[in-house]
Amino acid sequence: MAGHLRLAARVTAILGWLLLALVLHGGWRLFRRASPWPRRFLGGVAYLVGGRVRTTGTPMRHNALLLANHQSWLDILAIAGVSGSTFVAKGELRAVPLIGWLCRLNETLFVERGDRLGVAAQVQALRDALGGRPVTIFPEGTTGDGTVLLPFKASLLAVADPAPPGLQVQPVVLDYGDATPEVGWIGGESGIHNAVRLVSRPGTIPLTIHFLDPFDPAGLGRKGVAAEARRRMEAAQAGSGRQSGV
Repeated sequence: MAGHLRLAARVTAILGWLLLALVLHGGWRLFRRASPWPRRFLGGVAYLVGGRVRTTGTPMRHNALLLANHQSWLDILAIAGVSGSTFVAKGELRAVPLIGWLCRLNETLFVERGDRLGVAAQVQALRDALGGRPVTIFPEGTTGDGTVLLPFKASLLAVADPAPPGLQVQPVVLDYGDATPEVGWIGGESGIHNAVRLVSRPGTIPLTIHFLDPFDPAGLGRKGVAAEARRRMEAAQAGSGRQSGV
């Protein structure tokens, strides 16, 4: 019963926050100003569902490709809230009610993974986006359990081969601390079940986001970028007591 009440209270709070953020976003757009409210809304949702985010390092704000490990949908809310980043997401999310709309509001770049003929156009769209807000890619391509770093899929890193002028790659490590075993969206668990489980969870969810030193991807190629980012992320995880797999 307590879990159901907690779920209802948090969902109600999220809906109220959504309405307020939409009004504020509309006001910014009315005056043709860049609106901060999509990313503030996402960060606020992370807080409302129990996330307590702290950061180390400094997130880059422009001309940056962020490469982060991936454990939960909370990752997206938290990274957006503290960095203003947009994301690369699979094309299926575009059609999901409400979620797809929120993704578009945050200028998400959708990728059709089965569209081999459209890869060049997708990479160019990503290149075009990199001149403004930071763009986050989860190079593991899926969510893990937070105890190992899964193999990286370097296909989308073609955007850095060759790298656009001025581009920096910033590795990012997310650490849920003692909550790690509970947060992971893995196995056969559905997205809805995972969301309900976390939103109805008692207490808070600690999350430390480590923004590591950026590096210049020029001359590395996509596989070299993936290898260098992975090396830095593994070192950061080892320093925090986490173990990384190959």
